Amino acid sequence: MVFHPPVAIVAKAGDAGKYKVSLPAWNMILRGFMSGAYIAMGAGLATVCATGVAPFLGAGIAKLVLGAVFPVGLIITVMTGAELFTGDAMFAPMAAFIHKVSWASVLNLWLWVYIGNLIGSLVYAYIMAYGPLTSWSAAGVGAANAFGVNAVAIAAGKTSYLGAAALWSCFLKAIGCNWLVNLAILLGICADDAIGKIVGIWFPIMAFVSTGFEHCVANMYFIPAGILTMPYLSAEQAAGIAGLSNLGWVTMWTNNIIVVTLGNIVGGLLFVGVIYWVAFRKEIAALK
Repeated sequence: MVFHPPVAIVAKAGDAGKYKVSLPAWNMILRGFMSGAYIAMGAGLATVCATGVAPFLGAGIAKLVLGAVFPVGLIITVMTGAELFTGDAMFAPMAAFIHKVSWASVLNLWLWVYIGNLIGSLVYAYIMAYGPLTSWSAAGVGAANAFGVNAVAIAAGKTSYLGAAALWSCFLKAIGCNWLVNLAILLGICADDAIGKIVGIWFPIMAFVSTGFEHCVANMYFIPAGILTMPYLSAEQAAGIAGLSNLGWVTMWTNNIIVVTLGNIVGGLLFVGVIYWVAFRKEIAALK
């Protein structure tokens, strides 16, 4: 098992960022679509696996179960070459610092990958909402099952950031999230073998999900999956979900994703990209 030293990891991140910003827009969207779907796969699995855990084992263990299975999405993304906006919040600026690529190319990458992530997340949310999250009768009548109820509850919780203080909390959760996500990516770069990469990615991602941080691409799945499943709730099921009135396509953006996206950018750009560039820039210059 080979591990690269920190300066080599930072240099590799800059090289990867330089490659990413050089991709054509259609390729950025395609790779973004792939990653959006992969992150949604982890989020959908986490929703199912954590259903019903809290009443028996406690809220903390339920969060741990949620976090333990969620990392599959980033593992697939990193190991298959897909593009994730939150990772590019670190990769692209690192390329700008090390290789002097333009900030216009950084923003270009962010835009197209973000669009691709959104499309992939929405497609997978549709698959989950009309697949595992609902049950259907022979007459074609749908009903939300236990997994669907949990999906709606998660979505309702994510759109219940109301007021300045709550949105500030959401913003801070987003910073913490992408700080950990990009540390996971750096740890994935650290190892050359598959097991080393998986272990390096798994721990920080498990930590961010179990802690309760906010990830804009994951929420592009979580919230639409809840919105699409919501019509199939019974009156009794709906009555048991707090904040259901806040759940909708507009509040998805105003109460969550816009603020989370900004926080994720700060977490990846400032707390990983800038800090590691400043810490290792002399050593990186010596490698050239």
